[in-house]
Amino acid sequence: MNASTQLARTVVTALRGARVGEVVLAPGSRNAPLSFALHDAARAGGLRLHTRIDERTVGFLALGLAKVGGDPAAVVCTSGTAVAHLLPAVMEAAHAGVPLVVVTADRPARLRGTGANQTTDQAGIFGAFAATLDVAAADLEELLGFLRQHRHRRPVHLNVQLDDPLLPDDAWTPADSAPEWVDDDLGPVQTSLMVEAGPRTVVVAGDDAGPIARLIAQRAAWPLLAEPSSGCRTGASAIRTYRLLLDGELGEQVERVLVLGHPTLSRPVSRLLGRADVEVVSARHRGMWTRRPFPVDHEADHLLVEDATDTSWADAWQQADRSVSQQLDRLLAEEPDLTPYEVAGAVSRALPPGGLLFVGASNPIRDLDLMVARYEVGGRRKVIANRGLAGIDGTVSSAVGAALGRPRSSRALALMGDVTFLHDTTGLLLGPREERPDLTIVVVNDDGGSIFATLEQGAPEHADRFDTLFGTPHGADLASLCAAARVPHLQAGSLPELEQALAMPNGGIEVVEARVRRDNRRELDEKIRALALP
Repeated sequence: MNASTQLARTVVTALRGARVGEVVLAPGSRNAPLSFALHDAARAGGLRLHTRIDERTVGFLALGLAKVGGDPAAVVCTSGTAVAHLLPAVMEAAHAGVPLVVVTADRPARLRGTGANQTTDQAGIFGAFAATLDVAAADLEELLGFLRQHRHRRPVHLNVQLDDPLLPDDAWTPADSAPEWVDDDLGPVQTSLMVEAGPRTVVVAGDDAGPIARLIAQRAAWPLLAEPSSGCRTGASAIRTYRLLLDGELGEQVERVLVLGHPTLSRPVSRLLGRADVEVVSARHRGMWTRRPFPVDHEADHLLVEDATDTSWADAWQQADRSVSQQLDRLLAEEPDLTPYEVAGAVSRALPPGGLLFVGASNPIRDLDLMVARYEVGGRRKVIANRGLAGIDGTVSSAVGAALGRPRSSRALALMGDVTFLHDTTGLLLGPREERPDLTIVVVNDDGGSIFATLEQGAPEHADRFDTLFGTPHGADLASLCAAARVPHLQAGSLPELEQALAMPNGGIEVVEARVRRDNRRELDEKIRALALP
């Protein structure tokens, strides 16, 4: 057995030992030993192998797989600029605390610092976002020890030096069982904090807060202000229109906030957390930076509360929420054209129990935040998003990865904007041998970046420059793009058309394009924000 083949097989054995069950591969020459070893391991049933032609797609596909699977997913690529394309996914994984193993092929050390083809400085290329091991020898215990030490803390980077010859001399039959995994990284000592009743309190549940936020709010009878990807937007405590109510009288009365997860969606929530007269109690957030961007009075790993004796505070929020929700629905129904809010609402209603919804950044997840259907507790709907850095890149690939990683979902949906979709159209390109999930991708197409219309730069005094700098209309023909990728495409221009398209999925990956206006977005948002004002 040549040295590169032996090294590659040792790396793959270590991946299996680290409970990596999903591996995404981008083809290349220098990573050929790893590719052959992965193929043999997949054929033996030790892992599932996915192949894509674009390294950025590879990274985000693995990210989606890891977000729903719990165990780390791995990406494998060749040397040179291929490695740099993985950086966005590594950054997102690091900030969101998603386990990801990056395996990059490299030239042997003797060629570093020379002009050898596709040779650059790869070891440590991801900086603080990943723990890096420069691998030159086939030492299984060293690899397993490194993965045990770092996999729960941040992404892991194995930079593997592979020398000629790059092809194996024989086929490989991996052992039936992977090396025993001893998880000896227990992390810091866990702390708990009992939060007493008293001040007028709300529970803010950001991305990945989990069901504990709902249980706290329910037990203490506090309003639950839960983002769509919090994992707890269920039950009677969840306030649908919380971000509107925070700018009204109820918001002014808040005296204390409990924060769980990673809240990033709402300026009203940010203003609330920055108020000097509000006490902030925080559950420690996972990810590479656990320190909150707002003042925290008390922090612990686990927050504990007692049963409520007075529900009047929660009752007031729920009554106000019902009123504003009715006004919002009436306002949207009176709009002559399909609105992005109605698209988000239709997608939310189409998600059945046991379903999966992947939501893109920018406007779609904020629109969904106001339109999430009243989901029952125990419905096992999973709503996820890339909120570590909240970028728009890689969203199609992450959604495909999530759908592949949760094959028992009753249905898989994705909701994203047109710019987000265009940013990752290579995520639609699957080879004929690749597994295709059942995934309906709903694209809200307003021909540009409408989120900027709702921000300061969208004010009327900047109208003469807005489209050039921010709106950036593209005029892309999404139907033709989908046809090029051999992906079915439907277009909906009204709510009934959209609901009909969502009610009849064709199977496999399909795109439903919902055409909406952008020229009235700022005006529409101003009407909505005014609903809860005194």
